[in-house]
Amino acid sequence: MAQPTLMKPRTQWSEAEWKTRVDLAACYRLADLNHMSQVIWNHITARVPGTDEILINRLGLRFDEIRASNLLKITIDGKVLDGEPDELNFTGYVIHGAVHKARPDTACVMHTHSRGGQGVSALKRGLLPLTQESMMFFEDVAYHSYEGLSLDESECERLARDLGDKKQMILRNHGLLTVGHTIAEAYWRMFYLEQSCRAQMDMLATGEELELPPREVCLKAREQMTSGPVGRREWPALLRQLDKLCPDYKE
Repeated sequence: MAQPTLMKPRTQWSEAEWKTRVDLAACYRLADLNHMSQVIWNHITARVPGTDEILINRLGLRFDEIRASNLLKITIDGKVLDGEPDELNFTGYVIHGAVHKARPDTACVMHTHSRGGQGVSALKRGLLPLTQESMMFFEDVAYHSYEGLSLDESECERLARDLGDKKQMILRNHGLLTVGHTIAEAYWRMFYLEQSCRAQMDMLATGEELELPPREVCLKAREQMTSGPVGRREWPALLRQLDKLCPDYKE
């Protein structure tokens, strides 16, 4: 089973791949710090620039143990390239491989079983535009019905179909998924999506009548919040936080 140690020297990889590894390791650490990890389960993947190869966490490592050097590299078809086959969680390949294949423009796919996301995933109405953050996703969230553990490769087609051209999807009775042109974008979309879900569950728990803004206001807010590259300004600040708290993510 994988150990949280340096797997290979940095010289094994190109500069482009190493930067991707560092950013992806940072994404795992940030997910853990913000209560979006589940011990050794769930996944965040990134495409190695210019290839059909994907980086993913090794099965057995917690999110807080992920480093740039101990990420597992697989093909887009799920073949392990730099480790043992049992170090790949097959459900990670099914979900993430489906998206990477269908969306070659996508650099990163993030999937969580976080508390807020799981709560909203079980609500028939799904995500509501109750906060400024949730309006970022107004009428722009896909939904995928639960089919059991993602061990059946035939689900790949349905996952890709349901996601379509959207950048966030709620997996019914399961969790959340976001994609991005960058790792920063996928993370920031997930951060706001989970924040929105937690807020919604807290509000529903009060039993009070909820105030929903007019559709035109929600659309305006969505446009304002997505007019520039999502996550671009936040990412450097988040990396500075990690550099203070757990700089070994870059190893």
